[in-house]
Amino acid sequence: MSQQIDYFAIAPPLALAVTAALVLLLDAFLPHRPRTRAALGLVTLAGVLVSLGFVVAQAMAGRTLGTFCVPPALARTGGPPPCSYVVDGFTLVLAGLVLAAAVVIVLMSMTELAGGGIPAGEWHFLLLCTLVGAVTLPASRDLVMLVVALELVSLPVFALTALKRYDGRASEAAVKLFVVSVVSTAVMLFGVSLLYGMTGTVHLSGLAAQTQAAAPVVTVGVVLVVAGFGFKIAAVPFHAWAADVYQGAPVPVAALLSAVSKAAGFAGLILVLATALPGQAGTWGPVVAILSALTMTAGNLLALRQRSAVRLLAWSSVAQSGYVLAPLAVTGAIGAREAVGASVAYLVIYAAMNLGAFAVVLLVARTAGRNELDDYRGLAFRSPAAGIALAFCLVCLAGLPPGLAGLFAKVFVFRAIVEGGLGWLALVMAVNTVIGLYYYAVWAARLFTPDARAPVALRAAPALWPATGLAVAVAIVFSLAPQLVLDLAGL
Repeated sequence: MSQQIDYFAIAPPLALAVTAALVLLLDAFLPHRPRTRAALGLVTLAGVLVSLGFVVAQAMAGRTLGTFCVPPALARTGGPPPCSYVVDGFTLVLAGLVLAAAVVIVLMSMTELAGGGIPAGEWHFLLLCTLVGAVTLPASRDLVMLVVALELVSLPVFALTALKRYDGRASEAAVKLFVVSVVSTAVMLFGVSLLYGMTGTVHLSGLAAQTQAAAPVVTVGVVLVVAGFGFKIAAVPFHAWAADVYQGAPVPVAALLSAVSKAAGFAGLILVLATALPGQAGTWGPVVAILSALTMTAGNLLALRQRSAVRLLAWSSVAQSGYVLAPLAVTGAIGAREAVGASVAYLVIYAAMNLGAFAVVLLVARTAGRNELDDYRGLAFRSPAAGIALAFCLVCLAGLPPGLAGLFAKVFVFRAIVEGGLGWLALVMAVNTVIGLYYYAVWAARLFTPDARAPVALRAAPALWPATGLAVAVAIVFSLAPQLVLDLAGL
C-alpha cells in the first residue's frame, strides 16, 4: 500500500536538508580559503531564505496541509485519518520564527568564522541540521516524529559548541550540554513509552481521545514528559546548565540556544500538552504553574549577580522561559487557543529582542576578551548604532517604553493568567518584572555612561549590522503594530 507525500508541505525542511548536503559537498571540493568561508555562509543564508519563502507560500495558501497520514483503510476512527506531519497556523508561526532567527544567526556566524579558527563547512552543515529539526518539530503530530525532530535540534548543537578548538570552556560547555540533553531525552522517552503503552497510539490526536480519564500511569507519563521538556527549555529545577553552556559556547551558538532551540522546545511542549493531553490539564496545569513561578524567580535573582554579559543573558533567558510557561498553566481554564496564543506571542517578541542583544554582544566580544558589563560603558558614544540598538533591545526585554513590544508581550501573558484565575502567579510575575527592570536598566545605563578608561574602537563586522538591524526592525514593527503579534499568534 503506497502512501502519497505532499512535497509542498515538507518543502521548508527539505530545502534546508538539500542545502546542508550542498554545503558539505562544497566544503569537500573547494579550497580552504577566506572566500570559501564566505561562499559557504552565503549558500547557507540562501537556503534559509528559500525555506522561509516556502513558509510564506504555505501561509498565503491559507489551508492546512498534511502528509505521512495513516491510510484510510487502517484508520481506527471514523473521522479523517491522523497525519504525522501537519502544517497549520501554529506550525507556520513557529517555523517562521525559527527561520527568521536563523537568518540573524547565519549572519552572526559569518562574523564568528571570519577568523578561520572554526571549520566553516562543518559549522554551517551542523547549523542547517539543527534548523531542519527546529522547522520539522512544530509540524510533528506523532510522538516518534516529535522525539526525532527534537533530537535533531539538540545533537548538532553539542558539536557546534565544541568546534571552537583548544578552548577549554567550549569543551566543558559541550560536555555539560551533552549530559543534560541525554538525561532529558531518557526521562522524556520513559514518559512517552508510558503514554504509548496506555493508549496504543503515537499520534497526538489519538492520545487526546484516549487519555481523557485520569490514570496513575498516565499521570506519571505526563509528569516525565513535562520534566523532559523542562531540561530543553532550561526551566527550574532543570536549569543549572544554562549559564555555563552559554558562556563557554561561541556567541552565535548561545544565540541559537536562546532563540531557535528554546522555540523548538516550547513547540514540542505545547504540542504535547495542548494537543495530545488536553484532558489531563488538571494534572499538568498546576505543575506548569509551579515550574513557571520557580523559573522566572530563579532566573531573575541569578541574573542580578552577573557581571558577564553572556551569563546575564543566559539567566535572563531562563527567566523569560518562566514567562512563556505561565499562560500554558491556565490552558484548562481559558482554552488552548488563547493560552497557546499568549505564549507564542511572548516567544516571538522575546526571540527578536534576544537576538538583537546577542548580535551587539558578539560585536563587543571581538574587542573585549572578558565581555563584562563594564566593557559596555560608553558604547553609545563609541558606536552609536550598536549602543542604541542594544539599549532598545534591553528596554524591550524589560517591558519599558519605548520598547512597546516587550510591554505588550507581558500584557498578553498577564491577561491570560488573570483570566485563568491564577492571581498568585500574576503577582509572582509582577514582582519578577520589577526585578528584571533593575538589571536591564543597569546594563542600559552603562551604555550611556562615559568611560574613564581609554576607549577601545569596535572592529568592523559588516555581517553583524544586517543581523542587528533585522532583529531591531522586527521589534519596531511589533511595537508599532501589536495587533500583528496577536494575529500571528492566533489570539
